[in-house]
Amino acid sequence: MSNTANAKILQPIAGRKNLSRLHWAIRHCLKCPLHKSRIHAVPGQGPVNVDIMFIGEAPGKNEDLMGLPFVGRSGIFFNNLLLSTGIDRSQTYITSAVKCRPPANRNPSNDELRICKENWLDKQISLVDPKLIVLLGKIPLKQIFNRTDNLNNLHGRTLNQNGRTCFLTFHPAAAMRFPKIRKKMIQDFKRLTQDNFF
Repeated sequence: MSNTANAKILQPIAGRKNLSRLHWAIRHCLKCPLHKSRIHAVPGQGPVNVDIMFIGEAPGKNEDLMGLPFVGRSGIFFNNLLLSTGIDRSQTYITSAVKCRPPANRNPSNDELRICKENWLDKQISLVDPKLIVLLGKIPLKQIFNRTDNLNNLHGRTLNQNGRTCFLTFHPAAAMRFPKIRKKMIQDFKRLTQDNFF
């Protein structure tokens, strides 16, 4: 077998090992005050070299208890959205803007968003190397693009950052609470598979 063929085989293995090391570091992170009230940090879940990477806002109560993303009620809704569009959750990478649950489910501060992005999220994006990044809600939009636009005006659109395409939609928790947002989010997810993003 040629050196080139060996390199192609070993590259995903190296990526998985590096991602596992990054997950370990996130679980032990003490870089911002959020670590003081967490039960578990929630690094993310999924393989490297995927078509889609989803970035949510922050872990909730169930995610904090289990250390996994989207496992509560909003996770059930999210899973149903994936199923309805034929997207296999196990073949996506899922994480959040911050890796620890903010106290009382408040929004993460600007410093918390910056620290998590600089230390963890940027590295996750590089290692996972997705074809498309889906931003779920206003928090990852603010973190990555420093924008606070109303998602009603931006959802279903794409923005580019550092050569990567980001698709904007709502957070599942908002879609569960508001029927109009739910309808819009369902339409957004249909676009993911219909518009040849990956």
